[in-house]
Amino acid sequence: MTKTKKHIGATPFYRTLPAYLIRWSILSLIAGLFTGSASALFLSALEFVTQTRELHSWLIFYLPLAGLLIGLSYYYAGERVTKGTHLLFEEFHRPQKKLPWLMAPLVFAATLLTHLTGGSAGREGTAVQMGATLTDQVAGFLKVARRNRRLLLIAGISGGFASVFGTPAAGTIFAIEVLVLRRLRADLLLPAMMTAFVADAVCTAWGIRHTVYLIPQVPPMNFQNLGMAVLLGISAGVCSLLFVQTSGFFGTVFKKLKYPPLRPVIGGLIIALVVWLSGNTTYLGLGIPVIEQSFTQPAAAYDFALKILFTAFTLAAGFKGGEVTPLFFIGATLGSALSLLMPLPLALLAGMGFVSVFAAASNTPLACTVMAVEMFGMDSAVFMAVACFSAWLFSGRKAIYHTQKLQPAKHFVYSKIRIKKKQS
Repeated sequence: MTKTKKHIGATPFYRTLPAYLIRWSILSLIAGLFTGSASALFLSALEFVTQTRELHSWLIFYLPLAGLLIGLSYYYAGERVTKGTHLLFEEFHRPQKKLPWLMAPLVFAATLLTHLTGGSAGREGTAVQMGATLTDQVAGFLKVARRNRRLLLIAGISGGFASVFGTPAAGTIFAIEVLVLRRLRADLLLPAMMTAFVADAVCTAWGIRHTVYLIPQVPPMNFQNLGMAVLLGISAGVCSLLFVQTSGFFGTVFKKLKYPPLRPVIGGLIIALVVWLSGNTTYLGLGIPVIEQSFTQPAAAYDFALKILFTAFTLAAGFKGGEVTPLFFIGATLGSALSLLMPLPLALLAGMGFVSVFAAASNTPLACTVMAVEMFGMDSAVFMAVACFSAWLFSGRKAIYHTQKLQPAKHFVYSKIRIKKKQS
């Protein structure tokens, strides 16, 4: 009588569940402590350099020098470090080797230099890279299996995103949605969720307070308001596409400079010259004051367009920080400006723009809807969901993360176009 082989997956899940929970509770706690503490340090330093720049506007003239330091540092650090957030996508989908530890301190310093001297950039790219790098170092130290390393990458991304914005639920979903996992399973969700909540709690325990945005009035949802929400979403989707295309255009222009360290130098010179000639510093840095103001009074019709130009140019030149907070600026000012044309409350339109432009640019409408609930409350959830998914549907195929694996099609129009292309 021959013995039958026991199938690898034959063990009932309930027997392995206790070990799974214990293992990932420990790993998520460690990852959350690292990512939350790193984000707290980063946000504190970022607030300091931002206040310093606002008090000393002449620091803009040091932007070319900051660009030279950033350009040389990344040039000699190697190609893998230079890839930044895109390396996280590559390592998740095709794991090869551990993320370079240099990525975390380098992006930390480069982002602070960018903001100190007036570059228009965000902060989530830094937090996500730091979180993923630190958790990957933990994975290497503990010699975790390849599959568990991929889960730790998700955990690091969720922890970094959650702690820098104070949105643990959105951070959990963002880490999974942005990597486009086709099957949302509990064993993938739990590490991301535990790390996100631990990281957010640790960041808060260090004394970090996040900006609060209020939407005091939310009208009932009816056909007219539904139409307005869809129109706002379509506008946000087009705006997102404009940002991606502008970033691509400037990226192509800067790549013509064969020596990479020169790109941020020349880019810094041009930005400093534009700011000096215009005397306007509104579109530098994160732009949090402008975002807050857009919730209480209509923004200028050109604010979102100028922020697109400044941010796309800054990041294409090689400065560091990320796109998300500038996309919040772009969306909030777009929605605020549209309040003069749409019969919806100003703060509600600003809030819908705030999340929907980012939803379209990153292909994460679900995460952005959850983020809206965490930031603005449940009252506006339906409006936010309609705006986010409408923006996502009308933003095209391109996104800010060009190594992101996208779904085959967003809706039937794209499907028909793809079928025709294949037939021809």
